[in-house]
Amino acid sequence: MNLEQNKQSAIAFYKMAYEGNPRKAMELYVGAMYIQHNPLVGDGKEPFISYFNRMAHEYPDKSIEFVRAIAEKDLVALHTHQTWPGNEEYVTMDFFRFDKNGKIVEHWDAMQEIPKNSINANTMY
Repeated sequence: MNLEQNKQSAIAFYKMAYEGNPRKAMELYVGAMYIQHNPLVGDGKEPFISYFNRMAHEYPDKSIEFVRAIAEKDLVALHTHQTWPGNEEYVTMDFFRFDKNGKIVEHWDAMQEIPKNSINANTMY
């Protein structure tokens, strides 16, 4: 497994889908199957494409910053900062599983809105 290549593929896949081209992201970076664990997105490739097309249409001004990427064995974890309309900010943690050909085949995630106030001085990044 090429861990660095998997990290770059996970970032490119996420960025391309998030910015409005999920079908191309699927074609370039996903293997024969795609298992989805996010309960707001259907399982498989077409539900993923439909979801991200809808997000691009409904929220065209959203943005994403990739804060860090960590790879181990067949997994890549991404830590991101997302800004949505109305200045809503979210921290996300995404995990991607890769097949032996370096293609994404499974995804898990968790998302949390960044609170306006924190009882400590540390950021979520």
